[in-house]
Amino acid sequence: MKRVLITGYKATELGIFSQKHPGIAIIKKAIAKQVTALMDEGLEWVIVSGQWGVEVWAAEAVIELKQQHPNLQLAVITPFLEQEEKWSDDKKEIYNHVLQHADYVNSVTKTKYEGPWQFKEKNRFLLRNSDGMIILYDEETEGSPKYMREQALNQAAKTNTYTLYTITAFDLQSIAEDEMNRYD
Repeated sequence: MKRVLITGYKATELGIFSQKHPGIAIIKKAIAKQVTALMDEGLEWVIVSGQWGVEVWAAEAVIELKQQHPNLQLAVITPFLEQEEKWSDDKKEIYNHVLQHADYVNSVTKTKYEGPWQFKEKNRFLLRNSDGMIILYDEETEGSPKYMREQALNQAAKTNTYTLYTITAFDLQSIAEDEMNRYD
């Protein structure tokens, strides 16, 4: 696998409203762990669309990994131009840091937001241009990642080459417990 797409819940769907929330570090550790495993199998690119939540935190985790693995590359491919336009200044600052450290930045549609069709186009484009997906998703807690997951499962069934890696609530709990045990 050369190119993996990372997606998951928006911050609000996880009940995360502060950059100081301890869950963010756990999510980043889970993503870094999966990305590191895939690098051993030849992973070159991590792709995100830059939505606020799991995708931005994934990008931050990749930027940190790039310090030890300079060949790992990050692509941020947004659904439309200026998706961060209505975000708070704090969020924009973090997002701009991600964009500055990405190896490739582009938008699927070359306009500002026009409608939900842009998200559908983004999903199709990203699935076509990745070999697999890491998704933070729990079937018991539906949310926005559900649609991308369904499309990825369809892609996997059609091609037999698309791989889906799921990070669940159980995985996050396990990492959190490991972290707590390290400090006991």
